[in-house]
Amino acid sequence: MSSHHTNPRALLNAATRNLIERVHRAGRPPMAAMTPEQAREFYDIGSPMLDLQPAPQVDRVEDMFLAARDGHAMPARLYAPRSNAALPVLLYIHGGGFTVGSLTTHDVLCRQLSRHGHCAVVSLDYRLAPEHRFPTAVHDCWDALNWLQQHGRTLGLDTTRLAVGGDSAGGTLAAVCTLMARDAGLPLCLQLLFYPGCIARQDTASHHTYADGFMLDKATVDWFFDNYIDQAERDDWRFAPMNAPDHAGLAPAWIGLAECDPLVDEGVQYADTLRMAGVPVDLEIYRGVVHGFITMGRAIPDALKAHADAGRALKHAFES
Repeated sequence: MSSHHTNPRALLNAATRNLIERVHRAGRPPMAAMTPEQAREFYDIGSPMLDLQPAPQVDRVEDMFLAARDGHAMPARLYAPRSNAALPVLLYIHGGGFTVGSLTTHDVLCRQLSRHGHCAVVSLDYRLAPEHRFPTAVHDCWDALNWLQQHGRTLGLDTTRLAVGGDSAGGTLAAVCTLMARDAGLPLCLQLLFYPGCIARQDTASHHTYADGFMLDKATVDWFFDNYIDQAERDDWRFAPMNAPDHAGLAPAWIGLAECDPLVDEGVQYADTLRMAGVPVDLEIYRGVVHGFITMGRAIPDALKAHADAGRALKHAFES
């Protein structure tokens, strides 16, 4: 694995290296030095600046609310191509360390997944930490998936063809929802995971190799997780899906990882765990890029390939 490389910065491709240098020159304050409210505002403003502009056109974009178990109305956004038939649907769960991120920060990505996958995508604004700590985000995402399964037909969706996906913390939540769906007998066509967090303790080689200077640093990871969950709860499989007692019988997985990412090793380990349990896995490792690259399409062209690859995986899963 490249996570043991003696000069990891040499692995960065030119576009990624250029972006990191620009961010360094700009003197971007670390998220861990901000309040959660400041970090959310910073991410909401800064993230779209790195993504595709203008945003790709999608025929149908609708804002809505989904009901959580406690009555909370969760904002969501539906993206869909024009279709005379009911469309399969992906529930997409954004990343942001359980603390930041929104419908805005992942708008371009969801448009791309809808276009390339020729499917509907429902992006979810689940509740964030530290105001809402573990397991609120898990409950919100699971409630949203069940809402789609029960009510999606009213939106012109084919609820027999459901998938769940996400990036980073959203990838964790998507993996957890896949485990819960298996246990509840809710069939899924695919789990689509971009660089998911999978383990209870961030102690892999890649967490050490890419701890500083690769966009997502150790201080930020620690800040995110301290906002979200108590140390005593971190072995819970709903935070660390690697710890689930059984991975057999899960939906097929498409896993897309960034080579120069603290989370790359656990992503590979999770892919191996799923394969050992008999789950079909398609693993893609995008060389020379960093955590978060899929929402940096304007700065890192590799994002466009990842969008297309993920879209093909969705299309194939929904047609199978």
